[in-house]
Amino acid sequence: MTTSTNPFNVIGQLAALRRYARSLVRNPDEAEDLVHDALVRALERKSTFKSGGSIRNWLMSILHNTHIDRLRRDVAANRRNDAAIELADLVAPAAQEHSVRLAEVRDAFLALPEEQREALHLVAIEELSYQEAADVLNIPVGTLMSRISRARARLRAMEGGEDAIPVPHLRIVGGNPDDQP
Repeated sequence: MTTSTNPFNVIGQLAALRRYARSLVRNPDEAEDLVHDALVRALERKSTFKSGGSIRNWLMSILHNTHIDRLRRDVAANRRNDAAIELADLVAPAAQEHSVRLAEVRDAFLALPEEQREALHLVAIEELSYQEAADVLNIPVGTLMSRISRARARLRAMEGGEDAIPVPHLRIVGGNPDDQP
């Protein structure tokens, strides 16, 4: 159904792609994200499109495969999270205070945003160096350090029972030591 002389008329297929994506994910916002991801893949793989082929079928195939990849990614992430929770629950029960404290720390850790949790886990639990963890996550070291810093700040804020990241206290330099907070 391509009426354009351009065999790679992606724009002309947007309506069909959006309909198919909505059918797959049943959520308009997720459908738009899925179409976007599929179009990015299509543009990256433009050289694999055969000019005599159907652009619509080619794009639908890419959209479908993108959807399957997302489902697999989500299933794998859920499996990892469930396994981490199960492992945490298998720890031998400690004294009541320690057990409660460990549960609080675990809950606070699991409440971190995923990218912060991944970074902190690799460095603090798996004991990878910053460079190794950055390589695993395929991000610059500075980005990793920023994520770890935000994760630690958020954990400290949760520790204090605050929702916001705490602001460090100012210290008076010089003057009477009795005036220090």
